[in-house]
Amino acid sequence: MTLLLLAGTGEAKIIAQALHDKGIKARASLAGVTRAPSPLAIPTDSGGFGGENGFKSYLQTHDIKSVLDATHPFADRISHRSERICREQNIPYCQLLRPAWMPEPGDDWICLDREEEAAAHIPEGAIVFLATGRQTLLRFENLANCTLICRQIDPPDGPFPFPNGRYCIGRPPFSFDDEVSLFKELGVEWLIVKNAGGTIPRTKLEAARHLGIRVIMLNRPAQPDAKRVTTVEEALAWVQNL
Repeated sequence: MTLLLLAGTGEAKIIAQALHDKGIKARASLAGVTRAPSPLAIPTDSGGFGGENGFKSYLQTHDIKSVLDATHPFADRISHRSERICREQNIPYCQLLRPAWMPEPGDDWICLDREEEAAAHIPEGAIVFLATGRQTLLRFENLANCTLICRQIDPPDGPFPFPNGRYCIGRPPFSFDDEVSLFKELGVEWLIVKNAGGTIPRTKLEAARHLGIRVIMLNRPAQPDAKRVTTVEEALAWVQNL
């Protein structure tokens, strides 16, 4: 009997190590978005499953008897598909979803549902730092009158898609001091970020508060209606109680 860990977050890396240390038979899966992800402590497959049928085949081939979903809160399509198929096949499923960020005193946030909505709030000529990843970069095309700086982990495969922008390469985690220094150097006036939650990724929000940078906070998509925990400890307890 094998547990499948849908990975891609810092929490998943901790869980993988704990599963290894406890001798729990498990495999991990990464979507393959990052070219050279940090290795996990359990056998890991990268590149996704090849769609719904591929996921069903994977479950059968590897004798998967439970699924722990520790993917990013914005990997909603993966989570919805995984939960639905697990429900259909009577495979226990649990989602680890860290709590969403909430504004604190001194924060200046505008919360939006879609990237395209940001242009209605950001003035022309602003320097905008996109901490949203390359997968949704094209949704900011309507910010043509601003300077765009998009941070991504891997070096780009090609030029920036718009003439008014450039990439900033960096691999997390980033400390508060790192973010303050970077935002000062770049002259950042607006920060756009997905509400991923978590302690370490919040340093960019703390830096924005410190520097008086305005923030566009992209709301999370709807999540599956399923068993859910919010911490690594709760996730491991679920595994041990199977």
